Amino acid sequence: MSTTGTNRPLRRAEEAPDEFRFLYFSDLLHRPVCKGKIKDRLGKLGDLVVSLAGLYPEAVGIYIEHGWGKPTEFVPWKRVLRIEDDAIFVLPPEEGPGYPPFVDQPGWMLLEAHLLGRTILDMDGRRVEAVNDVHLLESHNRLLMVHVDTSFNGFLRRWGLSRIHGVKEDLISWKYVQPLSVEDVVTTDKVSLSVTRRQLKELPSEDLADALEQLTGNEQQALFSALDSEKAADTLMEAEPRAQRQLIATLRKERARQIFGEMTVPQIANLFSVLPHDDTVELMALLPAESVRRIKAILAEREARAGSLLSAEFVALPKEARVGDVLARIRRSGLEPHHVSYVYIVAAEGNLLQGVVDLRELVLADDQLTLGELMVAPVVSAEQDDTQEDLAQIFAKYHYRMIPVVDPQDHLLGVIRYKDIMKELVTRAKE
Repeated sequence: MSTTGTNRPLRRAEEAPDEFRFLYFSDLLHRPVCKGKIKDRLGKLGDLVVSLAGLYPEAVGIYIEHGWGKPTEFVPWKRVLRIEDDAIFVLPPEEGPGYPPFVDQPGWMLLEAHLLGRTILDMDGRRVEAVNDVHLLESHNRLLMVHVDTSFNGFLRRWGLSRIHGVKEDLISWKYVQPLSVEDVVTTDKVSLSVTRRQLKELPSEDLADALEQLTGNEQQALFSALDSEKAADTLMEAEPRAQRQLIATLRKERARQIFGEMTVPQIANLFSVLPHDDTVELMALLPAESVRRIKAILAEREARAGSLLSAEFVALPKEARVGDVLARIRRSGLEPHHVSYVYIVAAEGNLLQGVVDLRELVLADDQLTLGELMVAPVVSAEQDDTQEDLAQIFAKYHYRMIPVVDPQDHLLGVIRYKDIMKELVTRAKE
């Protein structure tokens, strides 16, 4: 049997019936999907849909995303022509101008939504790993899921850093995963599998934090207690606030003192900022007086709220405004470039926030389109009582250049820019 190289496109099975190749799902994710020719782009691959009926899950179709509120499309696998380095090519739909939207079916699984990044857990030994990528086999016009990859290389590929080589791939055959807990992938974000305790210590702290967030109660406590103090401190700082509160609530005083000994004062202050007041008071009794003084100073400094950090330099217009008129108005406004990253759409009366349009989308749109036709809703926003730490978390999660601030009734009050909120936090971290 002959093989194809991973960088050479696979020809159709009727042209080369003996050929096969291996692919990684993360390399396919977000690849353009085109109808016959590269210029006829439909969207991008948002997910791969597989059926769990066989020993190895087989692709039944691809999930196409268009973005900006447009409905998804589902292309059955029999309509997929070929996978190339720059695009995935599909046949036109058998009926109608477009493919139907995706509708989930019993026994189907989406690799990105249901498997990638999920916890692999041995419930008996409370040991964890994470699915960083999925290894696929393409042959005879079929695409099978044959392995999960738990290596750091898989993590790098997920972030588009495949040019950087980490450790060797750690491929685990799907047949060792499938019989244990397939349905848990969809319902609880867990897959059962045995891994060694040595691997636990080698996992990155952020992966351990992700695993902890999927667990509750005794399982979460058992995993956290298995970490040494240094690893526990790093993992605690990577965890989401909810998991941080759960873990701290169950810590013995001596264990807490050991973990705090591995953390800097600003890190401890970050942790205390998400804890209930009574817990913070109790934990401060475990720390030296000078550390307590510095922590209290940091916490007091962070009490600044979003309402006191607002900027009135932004563009807000009704949804009926047309693109050509909006661009002309922006050019005449005299605003600095960093003030017009987005155009916010508000109701004519009351300044009620209804949607947002990225300036880059606006520039490329037809002049006769309205903002209402382009806008994305609902809008990610902050509330006027949010703290600097709350704002930093929103920026870190969504990577926006500015965030609108609203009152409880969603009236637009102003905006906060990334550089304005982050520069203070960066300065503080260096101290």
